[in-house]
Amino acid sequence: MSELKVALEEAVGEGIISSGQAERLLPYLTAKNIGALSAGLGFSEPPSPDDSNPLEDTEAPRFVRGFHDVLITIGIVVLLIGLWGLANRYVSLLAIVVLAEILVRRQRLALPAVVLTVALVFWLFHTAISYVGSTPALVDNFTIAAVVVAVPFPPLLALFYWRYRVPLALALFLFSLFGLFLAAVFYVAGTVTGSSNVPVDYPIQTLMILLVTALGSFALAMRFDLSDPSRVTRRSDVAFWLHLATAPALLYSTVLLALRLELASGGTVFTNLTDALFGGYMQAVTVWAAVLVMMLIGLVIDRRAFVTAGLVSLGLATAAILRHNNAGLDKVGFLVLMIVGLVVLVIGIGWVDLRRIIVRRLPVGMQARLPALR
Repeated sequence: MSELKVALEEAVGEGIISSGQAERLLPYLTAKNIGALSAGLGFSEPPSPDDSNPLEDTEAPRFVRGFHDVLITIGIVVLLIGLWGLANRYVSLLAIVVLAEILVRRQRLALPAVVLTVALVFWLFHTAISYVGSTPALVDNFTIAAVVVAVPFPPLLALFYWRYRVPLALALFLFSLFGLFLAAVFYVAGTVTGSSNVPVDYPIQTLMILLVTALGSFALAMRFDLSDPSRVTRRSDVAFWLHLATAPALLYSTVLLALRLELASGGTVFTNLTDALFGGYMQAVTVWAAVLVMMLIGLVIDRRAFVTAGLVSLGLATAAILRHNNAGLDKVGFLVLMIVGLVVLVIGIGWVDLRRIIVRRLPVGMQARLPALR
């Protein structure tokens, strides 16, 4: 089955067939026992349901096909860093485009495609920030500066995806639209209120806006996810990258809003998450609860990004709880590492079983739309 999936995915990547055709071909060829026929010709071992690897159908995108990709990627990183230090920034942009033409459009190398997409985003961000920093009128006005920084991302990422069809580029394009939406909201809010820095002047309202935006990003990621429950097309890769960006945004916007409301209602208002956690027992418990809910969501939708996104907060909250229970300062660090490590191992090792226990308690209609249990 895995060889058949890889073959169809490569056919989609080469433009031979569409992703929709690949989805329809997979069950058809499986029913015709094509995998077993190819094995009989000596191409591969016949697939057996009893021998399937439980890690085979995870949500990981397919971007490493061999050490050749790793070697090429190392060369890309070293070359771009060298050019960045020696030449004009536009030379680095030209290098990204030339390398993308050779390695992505022609050779279809997946890991270099990811690295070049990240390099383009870094170039865009650095260029936009440099322009804002060199313009005095923008430095003192956050609302306008945010719009200026956000505007270049959607069109250039859309062009990059149109040319090279990198799933990460599409995910970043969609995420940049949410960033542009936030910048526009802050600009309108600043115009209405007369504030030049809305997040500082209206922190609770800002966190509410961030939470709504994160929920919108999560809904979009789920749309891609649910459209490909078997995770055999590029939509699954796009959903992976969207979830990877959305999970921390959703967690921290929720946690910070809850802490801000809780502390503003009757206690000291802390300026950051670390101070809030070490400031009170209930704040740490709130963070623990939010992280556990995120992990539960991750189990239901079979996305581990929702587990890893909360590990730092989980560690800080655990340290705060131990501190309030008079744990020795010389032991707190080791206890935190042990507890967080134990949580990660329990969830990681028991992922399939835990997911089966949780998903089977959901309505049948919901179960049918989620990725299959293994």
